[in-house]
Amino acid sequence: MELRDFLSLAMILVSGILIVLVLLQVRGTGFGAALGGQDATFRTKRGVQRSLHRLTIATVVIFIALAAWTVSASSS
Repeated sequence: MELRDFLSLAMILVSGILIVLVLLQVRGTGFGAALGGQDATFRTKRGVQRSLHRLTIATVVIFIALAAWTVSASSS
């Protein structure tokens, strides 16, 4: 398996994970509203929401790093 194959597979996996993480975050509502409840008050992110938010940021950083690595590997 060559480096390009590995990078392509990694980009597909990371992008799929990123899509799922973004879809789990419902804009303007809490995590409970995504599961059918309703949350009308403004609060800071706590618990699962905070973890999901941080995981999404980390996944975006990984995605950008993989994209840059893929471009540099393709031009070589």
